[in-house]
Formats: sequence, C-alpha cells, structure tokens
Amino acid sequence: MEDPAQRRVDYGERSLEPADLAAHPLEQFRRWYSEAVAAAVPEPNAMALATSGPDGASARTVLLKGVDARGFVLYTNQRSRKALAIAHDPRVALLFTWHGTHRQVAVRGRAEVLPREETEAYFASRPRASRIGAWASEQSRPIATSAELREREEELRRRFPDTGSPDDVPAPPHWGGYLVRAHEVEFWQGRTSRLHDRLVLVSRDGSPAALDDAAAWRLERRQP
Repeated sequence: MEDPAQRRVDYGERSLEPADLAAHPLEQFRRWYSEAVAAAVPEPNAMALATSGPDGASARTVLLKGVDARGFVLYTNQRSRKALAIAHDPRVALLFTWHGTHRQVAVRGRAEVLPREETEAYFASRPRASRIGAWASEQSRPIATSAELREREEELRRRFPDTGSPDDVPAPPHWGGYLVRAHEVEFWQGRTSRLHDRLVLVSRDGSPAALDDAAAWRLERRQP
C-alpha cells in the first residue's frame, strides 16, 4: 500500500466568489450538479448521509432521488440503521463530493418521512429487480451467506410474477422516502495551496428554509 499522506492533488485556480452564486441554494445546487454531470463525474447523485443513533454516529453513501424547494430526497428500508437513527435524531448531514470538478456541497438539516403516495409513485418507477430487492433485503441485519439472500430473491420472484406492470411488485410497508430540509448549505470549491473557497448559505432564523427563497438565507464565507 502506498503512503496516503504522500498523495496530493492541486485543485487549481478556479475560485468561488459571492458574485458567482445563484439567487438561492436550489438554483446553485442544480447549476453545480449539472456541471458535475457534464464533467462526467461518476454518480453525481451519490451523497454521504451522516446520522446519530442510539448506538452512536454512522455514515454511508446513498443516492439523491430528488431535490426541490422543500429539500433533498432519498429512499431506504425504514428498518435500516439509518432509518432507526433518523427516528432517534432527525438532525442529519449530507455531503456531495464531486472530485472531477474539485467541488463539494455540504448540507445540514432535518429529515422527515415523505408522504406514502410519494414513496409509492417513486417505487413504481424503479426497475423490477430493484423492487424485488427492496423486499428481499432486511437491510443492516446480519445474514450467514449471500446464498440465503439469493434464495429469498428467487422466492419473491415467484411470489410476484412479472406482468410487465410497475404494480406487480408493490412497495413494501417498511420501505419509504425521507426529505432532508436544510438549514445550512455549503458550496466548497477546491483551490491551490489548500486555500479553498467555502461559501455557506445559512437559514436566517436557524430553522429549515425553502431552498428557492433567497430572502430566507444569509451568506457566510468560512476559512478553509
């Protein structure tokens, strides 16, 4: 293994100034997301989700499934470690790391369960294999072998015959969506000499705010 302390990347001279920011966090996020897609950043919708549960802090990579004025959307098994942690403490953090553009977006906020109709609408749009997988996996729980999981998957394929309809595999009752409503959104631009630009939009009253409401946010520049 190489010495990771000796690996260095110069992030260049691209900067981020207040005048560069869009009118509100939603527009700025969408702009940077689109630029990450254009730069062929792998899985630009991947984000780290940090939670604090009864057993302590944990983090994992999940996928962004939507963003609008309300906040950021993800879906998961609601019996998983992350879901149990959110039930314990809804304060969460998200981190998008786009290495190809030397940018990050860090979000702090509160997670809440999405209405069931939104979950079911999204679930119906998933590939059949993913819908079967949502039933097959008791996420975060121990299992002796991967063969057991495959056996369960095959059993579920028989239980839910393929009719070609998105309704042939219904959403499990224990599977659902979360909306992360933000009270802080940081836009980080890597720069040379590690003197990175960090522009942070903070909710004026400290509580989650609409991402498209420019008046609800104040700007801070933070040292790298």
